[in-house]
Amino acid sequence: GAGFIGHNLAIKLSKKGFDILIIDSLAVNNYHSIEKNLDNIPNPELSKYILDERMYLLKKDSNINLLLHDARDYHLLCKSISDFNPNVLIQLAAVSHANRSNKDPFSTFDNSLRTLENALDACKKTIDHFIFFSSSMVYGNFETNSVNENSNCNPIGIYGALKLAGEILVKSYGNVFDLPYTIVRPSALYGERCVSRRVGQVFIENALTNKPITIKGDGSEELDFTYIDDLTNGIALILENEKSKNQVFNLTYGKSNSVKKLASILQNNFDDIKISYEDKEPFTPKRGTLDISKARDILGYKPQNSIEEAYPKYINWYKEIWNNFKSS
Repeated sequence: GAGFIGHNLAIKLSKKGFDILIIDSLAVNNYHSIEKNLDNIPNPELSKYILDERMYLLKKDSNINLLLHDARDYHLLCKSISDFNPNVLIQLAAVSHANRSNKDPFSTFDNSLRTLENALDACKKTIDHFIFFSSSMVYGNFETNSVNENSNCNPIGIYGALKLAGEILVKSYGNVFDLPYTIVRPSALYGERCVSRRVGQVFIENALTNKPITIKGDGSEELDFTYIDDLTNGIALILENEKSKNQVFNLTYGKSNSVKKLASILQNNFDDIKISYEDKEPFTPKRGTLDISKARDILGYKPQNSIEEAYPKYINWYKEIWNNFKSS
């Protein structure tokens, strides 16, 4: 709830009148890992500065409650959920990085599947709707240029495998306990206040700090880059539509673009960008466009933010943050 997706979603839903409670230990891609720089990120102080803005927006600006609890603690999580008595639970707890997942499977399992099972069991008979964030990585190598929710799922790494296992677990709880659910598959997210080392963020930080832009592969790989506002708007539509229950949705921009194109947009917004190329990571699947027809037809989902418009907006936000950070 205090992560990249979670805090943006909490703010969006709070503005729509939802009463929000966030449960987060701040341990994964957040204050505790960044203060000790457990992930060896290059700009930990900048990341902490960005996290401070997250907290300000959550607490001071939106007055959203945050419980500093670890979702791996089953009994504490049960009590927290019972005390708040929600109608909906949105499960975001995870290690949201494929490479880290492959390097540290135990921690990924602990912070992804264990937290999911705890959350499912804690609310299996008390809530109206369970929303699980999966990933486009469940598809593995795309067999066609575009995949829909019925396409084969054959993940090739730990991250995608755990996400697919999570989907099966959610559906099983739905079958056994009649727990209404929705499974969401996003892709290549980018946007304000991300510290998760996603490709769009890494490109901008390297440009700000005069480091070369490194592209894995030859740059022709295509991803369905999705701006965070489009995703959170899609989740709001899910909450407002009973037909979303017991469904799986691709929630992306719905059109893939190459990594090289993302880098070219960066070059248009910075001077003297240097680009280098490295071998592609072995467990990164070949991807492309996620078909969003189902979300469009059932939810009325209409993403508005192309990378040509939204990525420069994100770059300008980062430049402002960078200038404020340097002068602080």
